[in-house]
Amino acid sequence: MRIVYMGTPACAAASLEALLDGPDEVVGVVTQPDRPSGRGQTTTPSPVRQAAERRGIPVLTPVKMKDPGLLERLAAWRPDLVAVVAYGRILPQTILDLAPLGCVNVHYSLLPKYRGAAPMQWAILQGEAVTGVTTMRLVAEMDAGPVLLGETVAMDPGETVPTLEAKLVPVGGRLLLRTLAGLEQGTLAARPQDPAGVTFAPMLKKEDGLIDWTRPALEVERRVRAFTPWPSAFTYWQGKLVKVHGASLADGAREPEQPGTVLRADAAGLCVAAGAGELLLTELQMEGRKRMPAAAFLRGAGLRPGMRFERGPR
Repeated sequence: MRIVYMGTPACAAASLEALLDGPDEVVGVVTQPDRPSGRGQTTTPSPVRQAAERRGIPVLTPVKMKDPGLLERLAAWRPDLVAVVAYGRILPQTILDLAPLGCVNVHYSLLPKYRGAAPMQWAILQGEAVTGVTTMRLVAEMDAGPVLLGETVAMDPGETVPTLEAKLVPVGGRLLLRTLAGLEQGTLAARPQDPAGVTFAPMLKKEDGLIDWTRPALEVERRVRAFTPWPSAFTYWQGKLVKVHGASLADGAREPEQPGTVLRADAAGLCVAAGAGELLLTELQMEGRKRMPAAAFLRGAGLRPGMRFERGPR
């Protein structure tokens, strides 16, 4: 088959590589425009663009999806099917209808659970024991298309987004190849999603990372893992932002303290009272400094038992 591929981040680049090593012909790639990244804000092409150009595949980086010129160029590629992985934009109906076999999407959850832009983060936030990957046909409603294939993946208790992504991305590439083969051979039947099982995974915002110490320690610990590497879980100390990169649940045998209070500060970490239970912070990063183990952080921060983390800058 002739395939047009649409995607942007590193996880999508991995699926593109799998597709390029498969039997079908990738006739063109669509990805988001180059954007500034890193401390120097250097303009950088997306991982998908880099992967495509290494293999000599033509690339489009449209600013507007409804640009008539974009549709003309896509049609000139004469695709049998459009494959979409984490492209990052809603596709207009004209593109959904472009290819005879339609648009197929790889989504990193077991649909209908966690429709939306951040399925891995929300699976961690909700304490799921399993998640997975789904391929589906794209329709106008977000992540609501009929399911083609799915595969379950177990989650570890200490899962972060990078560790979970490392599990799911290879599964996504493999499922995409199986899905394309099944559609080409006419052996794959799509099934509608169960409306009763729908949950959502909305895009994260920077402010979502702010730790609410009145919440249970278990919930705060999940947020630390779910918001790695972005937007990072953070709190404030003496008006400065402090990112929390590592945390674990601690024994809460003592009398409850006011949430956010430092209960212990030693080489093992900072033990902090939450709304229910206690959290041991093991890796932190003061604003403008490097991330470091708690013992090194304490040498410069001046934190002592009885002091409290703050809700915001002074």
